[in-house]
Amino acid sequence: MRAFARLGVVAVTAVAGLAFASPAFAHVSVQPEGTAAKGGYATVNVKVPNERPNASTVKVEVSLPADHPLASVMPQAVPGWTIEVTKAKLAKPLTLHGKSITEAVGKVTWTATDKGIRPGYFQKFPLSLGQLPEDTDELVLKALQTYDNKEVVRWIEPPVEGQEEPEHPAAVLKLSATTDDHHGGSAASAEPASKSSTGGEHDGEKAQAHDDSEHGSERWLGIAGIVLGAAGLVTALVTGRRRGNA
Repeated sequence: MRAFARLGVVAVTAVAGLAFASPAFAHVSVQPEGTAAKGGYATVNVKVPNERPNASTVKVEVSLPADHPLASVMPQAVPGWTIEVTKAKLAKPLTLHGKSITEAVGKVTWTATDKGIRPGYFQKFPLSLGQLPEDTDELVLKALQTYDNKEVVRWIEPPVEGQEEPEHPAAVLKLSATTDDHHGGSAASAEPASKSSTGGEHDGEKAQAHDDSEHGSERWLGIAGIVLGAAGLVTALVTGRRRGNA
């Protein structure tokens, strides 16, 4: 009986240890607010997690695809970060609202003015994009993530369908089918993002803490389920042992 009990303790401890020890692998990603429809406009969030336990992210550079240039790229102000928008000449001019566009945004750079993205946190960087191309199903955004210890992580490897995800995948924005009004998602995503900040100095950290709390709750629920399952297994083993001795 004691042997079974000890086995149960070891099993529960091992399972719980694995749950706590397993790292949460994450990388720079991009998601639209609502939808990103071909031929329309969309507001998207570039999500940057801090993957280092002893360094903060202090610079993020996102390069827009040169093969599908966007005539309009507008960042939203983020508290604690300066923003630099770099444009480049186009080999072939674009036409937007009847006007010829000879240059497009090639890169957006966010640089921390305070502590940046600390260990255990992530930050969202909003962008208004348009007019989205109609001849592709996705846009690949390559990113460079710089830490305060001078380490640079290059998220630039395009994922290939049917193959294992690369070690440092680039962010991919999936485009949905063209809509009649050429504006994807909600009304907010149909208009360019505001360049002014409406929040206080610590709004970014509050949003990070809220999301971190949600993920923490989900993680604890998952761990509790694993531990309860292991406890059930131990109970079944002990019950079977008793019946065998009866």
